[in-house]
Amino acid sequence: MDLRDLRLGFRDDAQRSRAQRVIHDRLADDRLQDECRYLMKFWWQLSMSYQEVTIGELREHVGADKLRAVEALIKAIGQSPVDIDEWIMWAVEAFPVIHDRGNPEH
Repeated sequence: MDLRDLRLGFRDDAQRSRAQRVIHDRLADDRLQDECRYLMKFWWQLSMSYQEVTIGELREHVGADKLRAVEALIKAIGQSPVDIDEWIMWAVEAFPVIHDRGNPEH
């Protein structure tokens, strides 16, 4: 699957930013460095016209629950901005904010 055109599926920049915030705050845990690296490549991919990461790399490096969330977002992007809004609401409920144990402010 080519992930190059994901940026075109969002209603606007604000919606894309909300989806990226979910990935950053709730999926990309830097204590899991390899997984985090690939989730952040996907985060970046949502804004880019070139391919930063492949679905194969995500499948290889991202845990099952988070991979299902990423695949659900990709599907939502391919369907409609309303589906993206629903994904954002679902993901916020499904994944807690990741708190950095080393920094009590995060």
